[in-house]
Amino acid sequence: MASPVVVVGHQNPDNDTICSAVAYAYLRNQLEQRNLLADASYNTMRFEPMRLGPMPPESTWVLESNGLSIPKLVSHVRARVSDVMTDDPISVLQNELLLDAGKVLRQKNLRSLVVTDEDGVYVGLITTRMIAERYLAATDVLEEDGSNSMAVAADLIASLGQKVRDFIEEVLILDKDGLLGEAIEDLMLSSLREAVVLDDEQRCIGIVTRSDIATRPKRKVVLVDHNEISQAVHGIEEAEIIAIIDHHRIGDISTANPVQFVNLPVGSTATIVSMEFQRFGVKIPEGIAKVLLSAIMTDTIMLKSPTTTETDWQQALLLSEIAGVEMIDFGLLVFKHRGDNGEVPVNKIVSADAKEFQIGEATVLISQHETLDLAEVMKHEEGIREYMRHVMDDHGYEFVLLMITDIMAEGSQFICEGNRRIVNRVFNIQCTGVGGTWMPGILSRKMQVAARILGS
Repeated sequence: MASPVVVVGHQNPDNDTICSAVAYAYLRNQLEQRNLLADASYNTMRFEPMRLGPMPPESTWVLESNGLSIPKLVSHVRARVSDVMTDDPISVLQNELLLDAGKVLRQKNLRSLVVTDEDGVYVGLITTRMIAERYLAATDVLEEDGSNSMAVAADLIASLGQKVRDFIEEVLILDKDGLLGEAIEDLMLSSLREAVVLDDEQRCIGIVTRSDIATRPKRKVVLVDHNEISQAVHGIEEAEIIAIIDHHRIGDISTANPVQFVNLPVGSTATIVSMEFQRFGVKIPEGIAKVLLSAIMTDTIMLKSPTTTETDWQQALLLSEIAGVEMIDFGLLVFKHRGDNGEVPVNKIVSADAKEFQIGEATVLISQHETLDLAEVMKHEEGIREYMRHVMDDHGYEFVLLMITDIMAEGSQFICEGNRRIVNRVFNIQCTGVGGTWMPGILSRKMQVAARILGS
């Protein structure tokens, strides 16, 4: 089975990234099934949502409460051994006769067979090469005048009645999730042409040959909620991007071929995904509607952010009708599932929704934490600042700016560590080392903060 198309958002995933990946993967899988029904020979692809970091608590809640799986954690999209291996290779028992194994090799036009014990545990390989070498070796004992030819022939015939276990070869063992590049080096250095892939129970689940690695495959990827290399999954430069769905500025991602690139100035990627369902005429299930609505409500801060558009309102209303919920009440419920701010670790307050930006030669980090209780979060200011300084020193940031956004008061408390002069100059404030600065009406990192800092 071919590897799935990875549908993945940015690093430090937020609710919009997770929910958009889940919903978009569902949409594309529905379209694949539609194509298959129209053409039975259609070669379908399987789309699988994945993530680059910890699950936001509200995302876990909205997915699990609607019976949807949590996206798998992926560390890279470089080609793996499993992308080229032949699945479920044909096997023979170690006590079978060489004659029988030879027949299978011949009938199936194979170069090798997996040899197992009676419990299916891998023992080794038997190859046409090994059998051929056994027969060629007979020429070493053949007399020049052929006087012992009958004896040699008898020996060769007798060998056909030997057990397969007497002819097995031990070959290179690979990890199915191992990097293909490293496996290629190991296989090319091996004296044999094959390698096997075992599972945790030592059963053979795949074979890799030198022919398999002649052309390196590229994993197919859909990017959601971002289009910049600095925010993308590791190994993206080695992958094949087949689509991008985003609502941010156009960054530095490049593709070898034209791809579907949907980039709209709306408040949430989930808004675009919802519109894609309608564009293709695919019904939105109730659970997916709640997932998409939760993302719109969090990314637009309850439709109060200046990034919110009429389109976001329209899609939120549509999704709330499908989901059978009142959208504002549902949005508040989603935010409440982020947890008690008194219990949220300071590292999550700072890093759970953080993005890097370049200012000339410098790199800065701008984080945002939305809350229904600003006072509770500010009780942890000292620990928050200490962690911000730790992050700044570890990554060499010019400054780290945290926006603690009060959803109900419609503003953000700025806490900054590092070169505060840039932030103070851009916003004409005096953001000091204690207490921070209240910024009324500042709700959007993208439009009201990052854009102004990058344009300064």
